Amino acid sequence: MDQGPFPAKSAHEVVLQEVIPLADRAFGTEDLRCHLKLISNMVMTDRMEPMSETGVSLSSDRFLMEKLMTDAAERLAATLTDISKAESEFGRASGSVTLIAVSKTFDSASIRPVLDAGQRVFGENRVQEAMQKWPGLREDFDGIELHLIGPLQSNKAKEAVATFDVIHTVDRLKIAKALKSEMDRQDRQLPCFIQVNTGEEPQKAGIAPQDVDTFVRACRDDVGLNIVGLMCIPPIDEAPGEHFALLEKIAARNAIKGLSMGMSSDYKTAVGFGATHVRVGSAIFGARDYR
Repeated sequence: MDQGPFPAKSAHEVVLQEVIPLADRAFGTEDLRCHLKLISNMVMTDRMEPMSETGVSLSSDRFLMEKLMTDAAERLAATLTDISKAESEFGRASGSVTLIAVSKTFDSASIRPVLDAGQRVFGENRVQEAMQKWPGLREDFDGIELHLIGPLQSNKAKEAVATFDVIHTVDRLKIAKALKSEMDRQDRQLPCFIQVNTGEEPQKAGIAPQDVDTFVRACRDDVGLNIVGLMCIPPIDEAPGEHFALLEKIAARNAIKGLSMGMSSDYKTAVGFGATHVRVGSAIFGARDYR
């Protein structure tokens, strides 16, 4: 039979050359075994016709795409359930924690299943990446709220204000002033979080804990930003709880209610320390490919 420009492949070749690399990019190590078993079984029983542009049968391509969509919805549901359980366990009001689904590095096709499942709050690290992905998604889905959770340069303030709905990474007066200038020009007064470097790590952005009070006053009183919260990323080699507790303490003395803290590995702990926003990516979308 004619299979176009691609020579016929054995099922073994397809699994080795096509399915495993694709699945390795899509899933984390923990999930890889069970997914490969399902996908491999599908390929082994497939007659390899007709072929897609990748050289894999169309039925296998469809199977993998449907599996990706199902997994995204299931992972989202599991994350929301975990947040709800943590709220109950720590005496938090139901619905008091907002899930930010961190979609950085994932393309629109990977995000759509999560939108289809009902999620509307997302986080991106880079302004340029968000500008490429989200206009089309906003056309197809109502109620999207996009949070900038990565570092911001002042020369990107114009695009950031136009693209995002919330800014989590205000960390110096130059950025605060640039954002406020653009907000006034565009008539979009966005809520902002101040990033706090709770571990005082030199490689990380953020205000040192001892300087936050002064910086909050400057942003509010001098610049006129709407400061609604604080954000932190604890050191990877330290217990996150002590950093969450520190952020909560700083927020309380500055009459700040918003706490953006907790990621895929520690968001349940963050709920116990008062997080109002948790930023979860790989637990929903799977492992990232940074290549």
